[in-house]
Amino acid sequence: MRAAALRAGLVATLAVMAGGCAVPELPTLADPPPPVYLSERFDAASSHAHRYPRGAEDVCEGARRALLSQGYVLSRNDRVVLVGSKFFQPEKDRHVELKLQVTCVPDDATDRAASAYVTAWEDQYVVKKSTSSSSLGVSAIGSISLPMGSTEDSLVKVGVETVRDPAFYERFHALIKLVLPPTR
Repeated sequence: MRAAALRAGLVATLAVMAGGCAVPELPTLADPPPPVYLSERFDAASSHAHRYPRGAEDVCEGARRALLSQGYVLSRNDRVVLVGSKFFQPEKDRHVELKLQVTCVPDDATDRAASAYVTAWEDQYVVKKSTSSSSLGVSAIGSISLPMGSTEDSLVKVGVETVRDPAFYERFHALIKLVLPPTR
């Protein structure tokens, strides 16, 4: 009698769990959005580039000082290429990593002037909770997996977007000018 009651309870649990596994409806395919490359203009006047009357190494040293002064962590620190990251948590379950890459290129053969090309982008993450489960084995039926209430949080990347705001780049270039190393 007891085994029959246990079997009936397990069958009822399996039926409830299987009922929650309905197949979702597939979305209908409307006209797809236009490709994003169509919005790329390749304008000659770009806020990503700025020319300085200094050599490429000096300009990158100014960019390095600018990034460090604002709390960025440098993951690449070459003579003429820098990559810095800074982390934000605008909401409880949302995190953003702002990254900047600066590439310094001489504008002439004497390296008396150089341009800094800066690109910033945001990696966006959300906290996802995942439930762990345990298996329960019954010899007459087999094993089933039941959630045991244990959850783990993990950050899941949900998007990346290039920063397009010209004012952002103007502020960064203005800071580079302020912290350029003294001329030699």
